[in-house]
Amino acid sequence: MVKYKTLFTEMTGVEYPIIMGAFAGLGKAEFAAPVSEAGCFGIITTHNFKTVQKFRAELEKMRSLTSKPFGVNFSVGPPGEKFRHFMKEDDFLPYVEAAIDFGVKTMTTSAYKAKKIGDRLKEAGCHWIHKCATLRHAKSAEEHGADMVVIVGIEGTGFKNPIQNTTLINMTVAKQLLKVPVIAAGGIADARGFLSALMMGASAVCFGTLLMATTECPISDAFKQKNLVNIRGYDDPEFYKKIFHLSLKDSPVPSMAVSLIREILPVKERIARIINEADELLKKWGNQGNFLNLI
Repeated sequence: MVKYKTLFTEMTGVEYPIIMGAFAGLGKAEFAAPVSEAGCFGIITTHNFKTVQKFRAELEKMRSLTSKPFGVNFSVGPPGEKFRHFMKEDDFLPYVEAAIDFGVKTMTTSAYKAKKIGDRLKEAGCHWIHKCATLRHAKSAEEHGADMVVIVGIEGTGFKNPIQNTTLINMTVAKQLLKVPVIAAGGIADARGFLSALMMGASAVCFGTLLMATTECPISDAFKQKNLVNIRGYDDPEFYKKIFHLSLKDSPVPSMAVSLIREILPVKERIARIINEADELLKKWGNQGNFLNLI
């Protein structure tokens, strides 16, 4: 089995350059721990917990389920009435302190700029990864001190931006535009996509929709079958329209990754299939060793 060495694996201590997406409502220990156990970077999403005490309890639960590296996410709400239900940067600061006290070393921010959180993380000796939708925002995050940036391609789900690009353009342009390492997100769900992102310059790949198609994901089997297994995004006009809109609103569907999902699997098996298939592809392409150094 090929061993991967990237700036992401070096920074986080994980076996594979794979990070879990930040899930509203779903990003809790029972879902994140299996991701970490599979050799990837599980993420607890902070805004799923109404109090700092509940968040601390979740960190304790996470540690009881895995001894492997994991992170937490702070999804910062933009200003404006439309986003009044989102937690803002100052709301997260007590959660940031709780995570620092617990010993979490790598944390992510997303949605809106989070320089205040990032500054505190850097001050505490932690690593800061910021997730954004555009190259412009990635450049801004770099200027604010982020150690890495996740850039989401328009193939992904979630809020879209009128100048959002594909994962292909994000990764190749970012390698020229940015000095910090980049993480690819958006529509990636198999070994070819995983390796392609790394070859384009990504230090890691973010899996969101693909991890929803696992037995550990706490959504109903009916939803998984209808919205993940039995849909082909590449030739469904309504699905396609919802994914590729260019307005500042949320996508009420999973990502284009559904085009590659055929069944629901345990997290460990899902990741193992990606890695095993990647091993076979690397051998086919002429890789002779069992070590891939992408630093």
